[in-house]
Amino acid sequence: MPSILFVFTSANKTLTGAQTGWYLPEAAHPYYVLAPHAKIDFTSPAGPNPPVDESSVKNFTDEGSTKFLNDPTVKAKLAGTKKLSDVASEDYDAIFYIGGQGPVLDLASDPVNAKLAAQFWKDGKIVAAVCHGPAALVQVVDDSGKSIFAGRAVTGFSNVEEELVHKVKDVPFLLEDKIVSLGGKYEKATEPWEPKVLVDGRLITGQNPASAAGVGQALLKALQVTQ
Repeated sequence: MPSILFVFTSANKTLTGAQTGWYLPEAAHPYYVLAPHAKIDFTSPAGPNPPVDESSVKNFTDEGSTKFLNDPTVKAKLAGTKKLSDVASEDYDAIFYIGGQGPVLDLASDPVNAKLAAQFWKDGKIVAAVCHGPAALVQVVDDSGKSIFAGRAVTGFSNVEEELVHKVKDVPFLLEDKIVSLGGKYEKATEPWEPKVLVDGRLITGQNPASAAGVGQALLKALQVTQ
């Protein structure tokens, strides 16, 4: 059974002081796609009990999201979330970054995270992220020193979506702009909030909360696990 590392943010405040954290459906939906077929560990910069974005709990009351909040196994994993500095690429087959605005605020500039993600990439493993999750990869480079986004098809939370939720001032950079500046071939869904999942080799990205289950399915396929 393959092993997957789910990475959560530890940031609980945006630049304006608004509450933030990891986005519930972006963890829940992929988790239940993958959990029957893979061993899943949780990690974050600060370790146990990473903060959930409270707005995502209010806005997403679907079966998977509600189940995730009340699942005893998930609760134990969240309480026992490992510190990023205590995990190693060699123990996993894939790494997956959950969104919420938090990753733009902490993981994007975390050298421990950049080193860990780069090791996964160097080791030929799958690197996946959804919504704001790709922000965790902006400092990650390949062996040649180029961004892992350079020349690859990548998606992530769009400028339009950031504007629609009135959060442009809450984050240090807009993810779409950052991906483009790093040489990524940014793509997005025709309309905001529609699902968009891109697979370019070992790099799997999803645009927004609606893309989370699709990222899980793409990750499962990439691991060549039969459902």
